[in-house]
Amino acid sequence: MLRPKIPTNPTPAGHLTPPVVVAPTAVVPSAQVPPPAPVAPVPSRPTVQLTPGTALALVGGGTAVVLVVGAVLVSMLLAVAITGASVAVCALVIRSLVHADAKRR
Repeated sequence: MLRPKIPTNPTPAGHLTPPVVVAPTAVVPSAQVPPPAPVAPVPSRPTVQLTPGTALALVGGGTAVVLVVGAVLVSMLLAVAITGASVAVCALVIRSLVHADAKRR
């Protein structure tokens, strides 16, 4: 049947350079330096201090976020319910019209 052609690798025709020989060098150890003394780490962030005013602001902000998110979710649910009810009313009207038209014939 069908036999695949296997490509042959031609010999390279480009300019070939011989490999470069690297001469080994001697490694001389340097003088040992003692490690520096450990320094106490500085805290990267300041500690948070809650005063009664900031705690009240956090509670008020959280309450506002909860109320806004709740209002948005309730309005979306109401929109879906109104859309479903209007589609149901349209379906009843169309069914009634089709049924009345079939009764006349």
